[in-house]
Amino acid sequence: MAAATGNVPALTSENGLSRYLTEIRKFPMLEKEQEFQLARDWIEKEDTEAAHLMVTSHLRLAAKIAMGYRGYGLPISEVVSEANVGLMQAVKRFDPDKGFRLATYAMWWIRASIQEYILRSWSLVKMGTTANQKKLFFNLRRAKNRIGALEEGDLRPENVATIAKQLSVTEDDVVSMNRRMGGGGDASLNAPLKGDGDGSAEWQDWLPDDEADTAGSYAESEEHDKRMDLLTRAMDALNEREQHILTERRLKDDPVTLEDLSTVYNVSRERIRQIEVRAFEKLSERMRELAADEGMIEAEPV
Repeated sequence: MAAATGNVPALTSENGLSRYLTEIRKFPMLEKEQEFQLARDWIEKEDTEAAHLMVTSHLRLAAKIAMGYRGYGLPISEVVSEANVGLMQAVKRFDPDKGFRLATYAMWWIRASIQEYILRSWSLVKMGTTANQKKLFFNLRRAKNRIGALEEGDLRPENVATIAKQLSVTEDDVVSMNRRMGGGGDASLNAPLKGDGDGSAEWQDWLPDDEADTAGSYAESEEHDKRMDLLTRAMDALNEREQHILTERRLKDDPVTLEDLSTVYNVSRERIRQIEVRAFEKLSERMRELAADEGMIEAEPV
């Protein structure tokens, strides 16, 4: 695989970001038929040039995803590099006969590679990373954005309560994670880009161009459809009561309270909570099994 990616542009420092993003725009996007044939050539003939074309045609997608992880205090050059590692792994394992595009498959690998790098790099890992901490780590900033809680320092009590409810974690976990992550919001897209002469260039000027956005939007739409299909099929693993409780508690924009559901089923609030947790575990496990069966993942993403 190394030979297939020998001519991939290298991003070695913050100062080279604008040059790198300009270079990767030069690689053409692939039509579905082209992509399918190149993938077959790689699988059947180990054609490294075919693999190279698949990698370079998706570098803009990798860069776009990597930009979504700015603000974690790590060099963007290294985040992009990890995104490319995930992309190469995706190309290596991609099976076009599964029926979906490379971009959809690659998004899982790109995100997993970036997230693993971030977790390795953060001192949080050394302190012990539980499943809830990982969940908070990668969702706290987004949750803060949704409610406009972007001020520096500790969150307001009402914001802590809202986020804890949204992410199904304790309020103490939210406060602790927010302090570890510095309490700040996302880096602005209007922030000057370092090393670009007069400083007039901004982050948003160097986000992937329209073609990459089109590919990304297509991939996100296709991934959403795949996930919804998996969710629908995985729900069959639950009994009627589990389906109803999980839908009411996890799948609605305005979740029903434990109290209301305990009245419906004439059981305690704690019993409803237990059913909800168990149902979610069963659903998640079944979705992972289905995703693995369809080749969407070979291991559970981080």
